Amino acid sequence: MASAGPLRSARRPPSPIQVYALDNLRFIRETMERATAFTAISGWGLIAVGLTALGAAALAWRKPPGRWLAIWLSEAVISFLIAAAATVRKARAARMPLFSMPARRFALSFSPPMAVGALLTLALYRAGQWDAIPGMWLLLYGSGIVTGGAFSIRVVPVMGLCFMLLGALTLFVPASLGCLMMAAGFGGLHLLFGALIVRRYGG
Repeated sequence: MASAGPLRSARRPPSPIQVYALDNLRFIRETMERATAFTAISGWGLIAVGLTALGAAALAWRKPPGRWLAIWLSEAVISFLIAAAATVRKARAARMPLFSMPARRFALSFSPPMAVGALLTLALYRAGQWDAIPGMWLLLYGSGIVTGGAFSIRVVPVMGLCFMLLGALTLFVPASLGCLMMAAGFGGLHLLFGALIVRRYGG
């Protein structure tokens, strides 16, 4: 009776055509991921927003409610302009379409919480309930970042969750700490995640 031949102990290395096919599949997958995610979030823009927020917090510290609100609303406008300009610059540098489907989805998901925040700010202002504004702003901004971040890079919704957690905490701390919590959120979290995006996602 003939004996069986020796079993092969090692697998054959992939042929050049297999390596070429795998490289092509990897390129296609990465291209599709970039096409379905809004990657023009600027880390440098977030850092600039964080710095201006820290400045606003310093100016608004222990100011009367009306002046406090005026300072932070001015900061919101400045931050929006900075973020928009930085996003346009990053998109152009990377030759990415600024009004792509992921960008439109990000904007449509981010906008409703911001509109709700504007209406609630007016209602709380008229009711004289200033203490609830910092927590409400942090919560709604965070929820907008989470929903919009579903169409962006992974770190963006994580940043939104951090804003929401900080906002929830702010609702239950003494009112005197509201400005400090705003500084920690709009200043500190923007600086932290902006630096992370600069390091990992090219600016």
